[in-house]
Amino acid sequence: MSLKQRITSDLTTAMKARDALRTSTLRMVKAALMNREIEKGSELMDEEVLQTLRSLVKQRHDSVEQYEKGGRQELADKEHAEVVILEEYLPQAASREEIEQAVTSAIKEVGASSQRDMGRVMKAAQAQLTGRSADNRIVSEIVKAKLG
Repeated sequence: MSLKQRITSDLTTAMKARDALRTSTLRMVKAALMNREIEKGSELMDEEVLQTLRSLVKQRHDSVEQYEKGGRQELADKEHAEVVILEEYLPQAASREEIEQAVTSAIKEVGASSQRDMGRVMKAAQAQLTGRSADNRIVSEIVKAKLG
């Protein structure tokens, strides 16, 4: 079963269970996937579905941050609950230690010595973390610390 089919199936289950939050979140995901398919002009592959889900999670994290700054905790809680649902469909997140190992290995691989090599190190580190979910912000932070 593809990831998109799993989302559709889970949406049906959520609607039958009258789970309002899960239903609205999965409907939002389905709409985002449809929009991406329209943009692309063809069916999305699982990797593209994952990319869309990561984008939606990032948007939710940014929203949580903004709502908390604005003192709107109830909206921040709703966005956070949506993130929890979205993350069920993403691969297991890489731990900070795994990211640090990948960055160290990437630095050696590309022969990086300064901040100017950051882009090459980021690309190599992401390649090593393929199949795992890794927040680019954390990877960037670690690269800066090790090259700085």
